Amino acid sequence: MTESVTDRPEPAAPAVAPQAEPTGDPAASPAGDPRAAAVPAPPSVPPSPAAPPAPRRRRPPARVLRAVGRWTAAVTVFGVFCAGTAYGITRMERHEVPGLATASDGRWTYPELTLPALPSGSPRPFAPGNEAEVHHADPRELLVPLPEGAVGAEEAGKGGKGGKAGKDGETEGLPPSKGGWVTIGDYAGLYEEGERDELRQRLADDAVRHIAARGWVMPDGTRTSVHLLRFNSGAVAGDFHTETVYGGLAPGLTLAGAPDSELDESWPPETAPENVEIEVYDEPEPRGDVHTRHAYLLAGDTVALIVQSRKGTAPAVPFRQTVILQAQLLG
Repeated sequence: MTESVTDRPEPAAPAVAPQAEPTGDPAASPAGDPRAAAVPAPPSVPPSPAAPPAPRRRRPPARVLRAVGRWTAAVTVFGVFCAGTAYGITRMERHEVPGLATASDGRWTYPELTLPALPSGSPRPFAPGNEAEVHHADPRELLVPLPEGAVGAEEAGKGGKGGKAGKDGETEGLPPSKGGWVTIGDYAGLYEEGERDELRQRLADDAVRHIAARGWVMPDGTRTSVHLLRFNSGAVAGDFHTETVYGGLAPGLTLAGAPDSELDESWPPETAPENVEIEVYDEPEPRGDVHTRHAYLLAGDTVALIVQSRKGTAPAVPFRQTVILQAQLLG
């Protein structure tokens, strides 16, 4: 026999008395209540002071604004001025810049060199295929141009270029300044009288084709003459140069007025353009009233003679300048 099971109610939980609100006064707590004594009273928080108002930004006085504007404008103008000055200096040559100018070394002012036009189909003297090393340009157009201030025989006594006339006798015996042809006799007259006949014969035997020449005088009295002798080929010109005019430490021919000339070993050989040989001669001291320098150039079918002379001392710089420029035209 089974027993019937009936649902019995769960015992009720004991009621919890509500917790009394604590107060800040411990005397107000009920006596003998430990819970009331264990809970401290919350601290009193003073009220937060109100935040101070943000200070107003004072506008700068008008005079300050005007001063700032003036300084800004001044700095801007100064910057533009400096930039313009710097650009201008970079566009100037060294001798044009104050404080950086260098003293002149005596060079003459020559016009820019330009090679003459060649006949159609004609090669340059040292171009491949031109075995004879022939200059096909007119020799007169290969003469070094006149420097600034030069006076020729044509201008002497007529005001010259720039109103400067050559003094009496300064241009005597010079070839025309515009460049032109001269004879074998004219060229032979540059040397000592005892050597002229043999030189004429040699030039006739070698069948020199043309002799072009130009001469001028500078304001300081320096005389210059340039002669270009053109032969039929580079081989003939080389023989004439080696056997007649070039003599090693002394020239093969004695230049009139400079009988004691000797090789100038101070000449820098690296200045010679490719395909051009240069020998320079100078008069050693003591010498006469007139100082003479001269040089021979061999370039293919052409032999050149450059002579410069001046009372006292013939300056070296313009002489070397003239020789190098003539070599560049021939090379």
